[in-house]
Amino acid sequence: MCRKWIKKNKKQKVKVYSAEFRESSVKLAIGSDQPITQTAKDLGVNPNTLHTWINKYSQPKEPNKIVRTDEHLYEELKRLKKENARLTEERDLLKKAAAYFAREQR
Repeated sequence: MCRKWIKKNKKQKVKVYSAEFRESSVKLAIGSDQPITQTAKDLGVNPNTLHTWINKYSQPKEPNKIVRTDEHLYEELKRLKKENARLTEERDLLKKAAAYFAREQR
């Protein structure tokens, strides 16, 4: 397929969409079962533009706040770290006891 790129002397008009339209488009694209490119075509928007909006509006509002969607994984990690610290203490204590009794037998 051959494509021709034609330079125009006139400035191309840039479409400006309201924030309300962008947000509703993102919600529609995310909630829809159809591909994002199809949703963009239905809305009359460039698919790349819609992808950009999705990336922008999907990010958390507060950049310092971490969103944890897998809270149970973080809880499990926390529990395992505590258990690991306890087991390390027990191991070190047993090493010291073994060394103490080994010295006593000599």
